[in-house]
Amino acid sequence: MRLKLHITGLVQGVGFRPFVSRLAEGQGLKGYVLNDTAGVLIEVEGDRQKIREFLSRLEKEKPSLSKIYSMQYAWLEDAGHGHFEIRKSDGTGDKATSILPDIALCSECLMDILNPKNRRFLYPFTNCTNCGPRFTIIKSLPYDRGNTSMADFTMCTACGREYNLPSDRRYHAQPNACPACGPSIALHDRTGNLICVGEEALEKTVNLIRKGNVVALKGLGGYHLLCDAASPDAVETLRSRKQRYEKPMAVMFPDISSVRDEADISSMEEQAITSVERPIVIVRKKASSSIAGTVSPDSNTLGLFLPYTPLHHLLLRKLKKPVVATSANLTDEPIVKDEKDAFARLKDIADYLLTHNRDIVRRCDDSVVRIIAERQVPLRRSRGFAPLPVIVPFRFAAPVLALGASMNSTIALGIENKVYLSQHIGDLDTLRATEYYEETVSDFLRLFDVRPVRVVADMHPGYFSTRFGERRFSGSLVTVQHHHAHLLSCMIENDMPENARVIGYAFDGMGYGTDRTLWGSEVMIASYREAQRRFHLRPFRLPGGDRAVQEPARTALSLLHETLGDRAVQSGISPFTRDEYAFYLKMIRDDINSPLTSGMGRLFDAAASLIGLRHRVSYQAQAAMELEQRAFLSDDRGSYPFILDGGVIDQRPMVEAIISDIGSGVTRETVARRFHNTIVRIIIDTARLLREETGIAHVALSGGVFQNALLLEGAVTGLREQGFTPLIHQLVPPNDGGVALGQAVYGAERV
Repeated sequence: MRLKLHITGLVQGVGFRPFVSRLAEGQGLKGYVLNDTAGVLIEVEGDRQKIREFLSRLEKEKPSLSKIYSMQYAWLEDAGHGHFEIRKSDGTGDKATSILPDIALCSECLMDILNPKNRRFLYPFTNCTNCGPRFTIIKSLPYDRGNTSMADFTMCTACGREYNLPSDRRYHAQPNACPACGPSIALHDRTGNLICVGEEALEKTVNLIRKGNVVALKGLGGYHLLCDAASPDAVETLRSRKQRYEKPMAVMFPDISSVRDEADISSMEEQAITSVERPIVIVRKKASSSIAGTVSPDSNTLGLFLPYTPLHHLLLRKLKKPVVATSANLTDEPIVKDEKDAFARLKDIADYLLTHNRDIVRRCDDSVVRIIAERQVPLRRSRGFAPLPVIVPFRFAAPVLALGASMNSTIALGIENKVYLSQHIGDLDTLRATEYYEETVSDFLRLFDVRPVRVVADMHPGYFSTRFGERRFSGSLVTVQHHHAHLLSCMIENDMPENARVIGYAFDGMGYGTDRTLWGSEVMIASYREAQRRFHLRPFRLPGGDRAVQEPARTALSLLHETLGDRAVQSGISPFTRDEYAFYLKMIRDDINSPLTSGMGRLFDAAASLIGLRHRVSYQAQAAMELEQRAFLSDDRGSYPFILDGGVIDQRPMVEAIISDIGSGVTRETVARRFHNTIVRIIIDTARLLREETGIAHVALSGGVFQNALLLEGAVTGLREQGFTPLIHQLVPPNDGGVALGQAVYGAERV
C-alpha cells in the first residue's frame, strides 16, 4: 500500500524532513518527503501495518520544535517507489493562499487554563501559535491581527511581550489574548437580558445544564445547542424546540476516557477522535451506554467528539458528563453565528445563551467522519479541514470556480495545483441557506483574491447553484453531469493519472441525467473528460415526485406494481388502503407527477419500506440508515436474484424475492442483509463484465449511498477478491459535499 500525507504547521526548518526520512527507512518504507508552499508532502509505500505504525509514530515522535496543524492523508495503490528520498522542495505557488483551518486547543494551552498559578487560568480564549481560531476569524489576507476579528482587542503589555518574542510559543499568534485584554464570555436569558459574566457565567451555565436546561453556546464557527446527553427529558425538549424529531444529534465528551465508557471504538476511530481536527466520529454505542436513547433513536451508532476550544474544555471538565452539542439552527437553516441573529432565531429553542464578544467572521459547522473499510471517510468536511486544499497532479492554467450541488452543498476554487474547498453550506432548500451560499461564494472569491476564468455547475437546471451560476457567471459557465462529477472527485483524490479510465459506480438518491430523467445508479466508464453510462437500474416511477422521497412507501408501492402488476394489492406488503393504492396507481399509470428515476438511494428507501422498517422519513437517508442498522445484526450470506439485460439492471426479481421472504417469515435483519449482499453482487458482476470488455481494473465508488459502511466494505472486499483496485473517498465526502471537487477538475485547462 501507499499513504500520501499533506501536513501543514511548523514543519519547515525544524528537522522535520530528516526525521521523516529516518522514520520511514527504519520501518522499511519507500517514497519521498518534500517541502511545498503549504507545508510538507509525504508518500510512504510498503507493508500496510508498517505504514500504520509510521503514521502513529509521526505525531508522537516528531521533532520538539515542530507542530502539526493539520494532516490530510489518503491510502492509495502501490506506485513502485524504489527507495526513500528527501526531494527538492516545490517552491512554486502563492504562500498567501495557504489559509489554515481552525485548530483544536493544544496540550500546552490546556495546561495553562487548568493551572491556578497561570495568568490564563480558566480563561476561555487561550491560544498560541499552535492552536486556536484561523479560518473563522480572518477577514482578509495577509493573516495579521488587524485583518481578523481580534483587531478590536489591543494586547496588554504581557501579551505584547509574548507576541514579539521569537522564543515564545505565542510569537505572532494573531488571536493572542488574556483576561486583561481579550474577549470575554457573558450569560444571557433567552430575551437577551444579561445575567452574569466571566467565571460566574461559566459556573452558572454548568448548573443550568445539570438542571435540564437547553443552552446556546457561541463557539468557533457558530453556536452549539447544549443539553444533558443522559437526560431523555432534556433531549426531547431540545428536539421539540429545534424541530429535529428523529435525526441523530452529536454528543461532546469531556475526554477520551469517558468516550471509552460509552462506546466501542477501534484504534483508527480513537485516532480520528483525538486528531487535531476534532471531527464528529460515527462509532458504535455500548449496550450499557448511559446516553439517552433519543439522542440517536433506532440506531446503535453515535456521533461523538471531544472539546476543541478552551470554552468547551472548561465547560465539560466542570460538568463532568457528556452533552448533546448540535448546531444552533432550525432544521435545514444555516448555523447561527452572531448575537443579533442568536437572540432572534434561538429565543424559542434555548433557555439561556452563553455568548462572547469576539466576532465570528464566517460560519463553519463541525466536520463528520466515519471509519469504513479501514479508511477515514468524511461525511461532512468543514471545521478543522476547510479550507485546506486537495493537491492535484496538474496545474490549473487559470482559476476555476466550482458551484457544487444542491444538497450538502460546498463550493471549490481550483488554483495552481490545488483545489480549495469551502466549509459545509448545507441543503439549498431555504431562503437563509441560499443567502449563505451566495455569501460563501463572494467570501471565497474575495478572500483568495481571484477572478475565475471558468465556472462549473451541475447540469440540473433546477438547482439553485446552477441558476445562480447562470445569473452571475453566464459568460464563463459550463455544466457537468452530476454523477460524472462524483466520479471525478474520487479519481482525483486517488491520484489517477491524466489518461486514466475507471469503472465508476455513482450511487445516490438522484441526479439529473443527459436524457433529462432522474439518474442515481450509474455504472460508467469514466475519464477526466467524459463518462459513458453502461449500466443502471430499471427505471421506476416516484408517485408524487419529492413526496415519494419523504414517503418511501410510495416508492415501494411503485416497485410492487412494477413487479407484481395487479397482484401487488393482494401482497399485503403496502401500508396503503385499497383506495390509496388505487389513487397512487392512477398517478403512476397516467404519469401524473410521477417522474421516472433509476436512483439507487430510492431503491434502498423502498426496501426499508417493503420490510416494514420506515414508510415515512423526517430527514435525508433515514430509511436507508435504518436498513443498514438492521442488516448489521445479521451475518446471512445469501442474496437475491436480478437480471442484467443489456445495460439495464432489472431489480424486479429481487423485489419479488424480498416479498417471498417476508411472506415466509424471514426476519427483517436477514432480508436487510440479503438486500445489501445483492447490491454488492451487482457491483461485482457488472465490474467483471466491463473488465472483460475494456481491461479496466480500477473501480471508483462514489455517491451518497456509499456512506453505508456495510455496502462500502462489502464492495471493497469483493472487488479486491476479484483482482480489482477499488478507489474510495478519503479527503472529500462521497455525498454531494464532494461534487465541487469533481466539477473543478472537469473545468480545468491544465498545465
